[in-house]
Amino acid sequence: MAVCARLCGVGQSRRCRRRQRHNQQDQGSDSDMDEEEEEQIVGQKRGDVGGGGPKSGGGVGSTAGPSIACEYGSCHVNRGGSLDRASTGPPHPQSLAELPPELLVEIFSLLPGTALPNVALVGKKFRQILNTETIWRRRCTEEFGMKDDLRKMEVGGVSSRDLYVKRDVDPREKSGFMKLLPDYEHIDYRDVYTRLLHPYRHILGLWQPDIGPYGGLLNVVVDGLFIIGWMYLPPHDPRVEDPMRRRPLFRIHLSENKKAAVECMYGHKGPHKGDIQTGKKDEFSTKCNQTDYHRMPGGRQEEFRTWLEEEWGRTLEEIFHEHMQELILMKFIYTSQYDNCLTYRRIYLPPVMPSDLLHPGLFKGTYGSHGLEIVMLSFHGTSARATKLTGDPNVPAGQLTLDVDLSRPVVLPDLEHQRSIEELSRLVLGIHAEVQREEQAKDTSATARGAAEGACGDASAAEGVEEDRVTCSDRCQPGPSSRTSPPEAQPFVLPLGVMARNEVYPRTCRKCFYGTGLIAGHGFTSPERTPGLFVLFDEDRFGFIWLELKSFSLYSRLTDNLAHAYAPDMERFEAMLCSMQSWTS
Repeated sequence: MAVCARLCGVGQSRRCRRRQRHNQQDQGSDSDMDEEEEEQIVGQKRGDVGGGGPKSGGGVGSTAGPSIACEYGSCHVNRGGSLDRASTGPPHPQSLAELPPELLVEIFSLLPGTALPNVALVGKKFRQILNTETIWRRRCTEEFGMKDDLRKMEVGGVSSRDLYVKRDVDPREKSGFMKLLPDYEHIDYRDVYTRLLHPYRHILGLWQPDIGPYGGLLNVVVDGLFIIGWMYLPPHDPRVEDPMRRRPLFRIHLSENKKAAVECMYGHKGPHKGDIQTGKKDEFSTKCNQTDYHRMPGGRQEEFRTWLEEEWGRTLEEIFHEHMQELILMKFIYTSQYDNCLTYRRIYLPPVMPSDLLHPGLFKGTYGSHGLEIVMLSFHGTSARATKLTGDPNVPAGQLTLDVDLSRPVVLPDLEHQRSIEELSRLVLGIHAEVQREEQAKDTSATARGAAEGACGDASAAEGVEEDRVTCSDRCQPGPSSRTSPPEAQPFVLPLGVMARNEVYPRTCRKCFYGTGLIAGHGFTSPERTPGLFVLFDEDRFGFIWLELKSFSLYSRLTDNLAHAYAPDMERFEAMLCSMQSWTS
């Protein structure tokens, strides 16, 4: 009712205001006057209004006209000029139902859409007001980011022509679009909210498809009159700094009968019937009901050529490396098994902390013969970790590809010595040996203390280790000032003999740290962490030198705007990372 009071101009009662003035007088304020005295003076100044005008010359004893308070219906003037508390004006609203309809529309527009059905149960007046388009339009825009007037949008604001176009339809012809789009002439915001956005709100956000070791990145968004599942694909190798590519996998919209319709967008023959099933929390599945739409007249060979051109931007004849040809063919055969049914698990972007070395998020990285892959960079105390969202048969999606120790910076030598792989190996391997000695000493010390002191001793040791970790974190972890005032860039060059998929790498860097990278055999056999050098170039690029492989990976930030994607807290994000590793372990 506080909102109602503010909107209707209903404030404190006269008795409350008079009590406040009396309290102020008790505190020594001589300038305030009693409410009734003020009303008498105001009444004298207003002159002859109604019965009993003022005497000639006027004065304190003159008959007073009605006061300002009387205009609000809280009193009336009797024949003697005194005030009567009986109301003669319209009464103040005593409940929401007595407010004007325009105020009720404004109030209901502020409520979440999930609360409006209960509001409709109050009575007929509320049900009628809830039919107002303004209320539901505001809910659609504020809760789901839907664009403005539906009737002014011809194709729902969707940018990709592949979303609508069949192979035999000219995308520039309006009729081509209209064949694939339903008639929205009679659809209103209430239908869109209650039958489309609200029922499918749980699938909005980022998801990782379960495609074996390859994984992926799916972003489900509200796009105009549609809910669309966009698969995000890295740019063609090795152009790591190019923007991401998007491909629609499914869409949901309202059909002519105002029911939500799910359509599969896979293949090259346009939208066709599909289905979405939500079972477990943070998980859903899509199913295609017309897989013949995925087939091509030329059979598997034509499908493979088309897939190769979309996936790699080249033909098989242009890929001379035999091992790379085998990897590409293997991926096509494996992923084509999932063209009719896919399961997705929710993923979150990492929370942002003031002490982070750079803004965490998603990056595209070069991985040799495997092409470009997507990783998620996050910070955990004095550790920076890169987790794969897309993977390969050696190191699958969900695994920790890089683990960087921010408490162990590496000072690069001059450019002449940087070109020597032996000099760089000496620096990094020296730190690696020191880390291994510390871990062995820590394990030995913990075992000895456990045998001598028991559980209590172990607890004390754990507290000591935690204190050391916190102290190191405070000392080594970059503070907020490092984000606003980055360190001065220093020259950087790759050592001779180190292979790089992208020769156009930055020639200056800000900082370098010791880290380890995960390598494994085919099928994720014999995985091991090998030492390497993490190189921070700027806010949007970093690199990693794999010493054992003598190769270099360059990572570039994914700059797409991803809504409904951030983790609610660090605990939820950590739990998600653990789940991701268990999916492919």
